[in-house]
Amino acid sequence: MKEALIVFFLLLSTEIISQPWIPDPGNGSFQNPVIHADYSDPDVIRVGDDFYMVSSSFNCIPGLPLLHSKDLVNWKIVNHVFHAMPPGDLFSSPQHGNGCWAPSLRYHEGTYYVFFGDPDFGIYMSKTQEPLGTWEPLELIHPAKGWIDPCPLWDEDGKAYLVHAFAGSRSGLKSILVVHRMKPDGTGLLGEAIMVYDGHEENPTIEGPKFYKRNGFYYIFAPAGGVKPGWQTALRSRDPFGPYEIRRVMQQGSTGINGPHQGGWVELESGESWFLHFQDKEAYGRVVHLNPVTWKDDWPVIGTDPDGDGIGEPVTRHTKPDVGTVYPPEVPQTSDEFDGTAMGLQWQWHANPEQEWMFMSGNSGFMRLYCTRLPEEQANHWGTPQLLLQKFPAPTFSAITMLRFNGHLDGDKSALMVMGMDYSYIAIEHDKGKSYISQVVCIDAPQGVAEVVVERVEAESTAIYLKVKVEEGGICTFGYSYDGVAFRMMPHEFVAKPGRWIGAKVGLFACGNQKTNDMGYADFDWFRIQND
Repeated sequence: MKEALIVFFLLLSTEIISQPWIPDPGNGSFQNPVIHADYSDPDVIRVGDDFYMVSSSFNCIPGLPLLHSKDLVNWKIVNHVFHAMPPGDLFSSPQHGNGCWAPSLRYHEGTYYVFFGDPDFGIYMSKTQEPLGTWEPLELIHPAKGWIDPCPLWDEDGKAYLVHAFAGSRSGLKSILVVHRMKPDGTGLLGEAIMVYDGHEENPTIEGPKFYKRNGFYYIFAPAGGVKPGWQTALRSRDPFGPYEIRRVMQQGSTGINGPHQGGWVELESGESWFLHFQDKEAYGRVVHLNPVTWKDDWPVIGTDPDGDGIGEPVTRHTKPDVGTVYPPEVPQTSDEFDGTAMGLQWQWHANPEQEWMFMSGNSGFMRLYCTRLPEEQANHWGTPQLLLQKFPAPTFSAITMLRFNGHLDGDKSALMVMGMDYSYIAIEHDKGKSYISQVVCIDAPQGVAEVVVERVEAESTAIYLKVKVEEGGICTFGYSYDGVAFRMMPHEFVAKPGRWIGAKVGLFACGNQKTNDMGYADFDWFRIQND
């Protein structure tokens, strides 16, 4: 048994060492970001000695990723709350930047709850008693236009409340926070909204509120000032409907961490307080930071306070949270060997998926993507739903995949892609009885700009390795190989750009442009993220 445990930890350490970003060096400290990936608008809870986190997923499906940790530093994806975004007829095609905004996660009387706002439809709720199991179908608890960032609070007297903000792009309102009475089961709101704060003068664009109660005070943690130039505030009152006092409790200060913006507070059994929030890093998305919280006169100070003014600054390194046990390093999943009956939890489609796009092969050990037909009159892949993508996991990394291509008709292709408002990919394509390898670039895809083929060569084999190397600043170089060792890199460098409210993503697709009753396909043996 002892020998088996030693082998297990050796394998674990080997897997972690190969990861391009590791927040836990194993010496009792951690470095920020604790997740160098696009987990926007994080919220966190503690249930016993387990921590759970959710984040925005927008139009990407499966939606609302759920992550788990034992120490707030080392995280793993364990589930998704839903597998199709309603309404299905709309989200069957990519709705960039729409969908699931800024969720909140809470645990109340044995039940886990998630609330989020869709800015075009209203406030949704889902719940479960087993977070790693199936969550109940999304319930639209309040139809509304522009209601965003909802967060519930259950009080000791059995009453329940909900705070939320407004999206000016939909409602015409912004920079205010309102509180409602809520049904105790979370299925609806009661009475009229009460405006508890107007931030137009001192805290414009206040949003993303999270509701708490501590030492008899009701607290609303809310970012203001905008994503990159903004700061974090805390409001407190003796009554859930106010009046609220407000303080700035964290800002960028002398650090290089912009925002710092929107997140969740959690208290440990040891009495320590911590705050998870995000920083916007352009192509890398909104990466997750962890900061200590100290309380002074019942006000939180997030991060360190070098000048003693009560406004914290984010840390880059710090002692790990005191959870009583040392846990091994762990990072959200990236690589996938495509063994078994399900792809890894790191993958998301750009819209609600159709079964015909992808099949797992079970014990055969590959994933098949079919060259499904593209939507009509499409100049580029901005409107392609069958993009199977995952988040950038580090400042520098390589993504490599091995595939066997079986194109049937002219235009059938399969590719390794970096996707954003600009995008590029390396593809193997069937054309007039031959196969070709090409690099394609599209600049300003949302405007319908056509793709440009910047390099094209005839393929020597349809069993091929495709690679993209990503360097600091999102600089991408694509290449291919026939043996997985010697790669021929394309000469054209591409600079990754974020998508709409999300970071750039890396992944796979297959597509065609002709009607057929026997589509071509590509069998992917594996997909690996690694240092290079």
